[in-house]
Amino acid sequence: MPLDPLLLEILACPEDKGPLLYFPDESSLYNPRLRRRYDVQDDIPVMLVDEAETVTDDEHARLMAKAEREGINPTFPEGTD
Repeated sequence: MPLDPLLLEILACPEDKGPLLYFPDESSLYNPRLRRRYDVQDDIPVMLVDEAETVTDDEHARLMAKAEREGINPTFPEGTD
């Protein structure tokens, strides 16, 4: 079950407070600025910096290409509070 769209509108990275990319088929939220991936477990985002995974350059490129290909947009526009 995908995350609630209303929740996605307010989800931000706990470290830089910026928007995230949501990959429902991978159960993860991704911050491309810091290259950190946050797991979604049982439809609950685990938004703890200490539990985030830092991805490799290759994985970052894969995720960004996938977001572009699949039209995955950030959880909210950058520069909005």
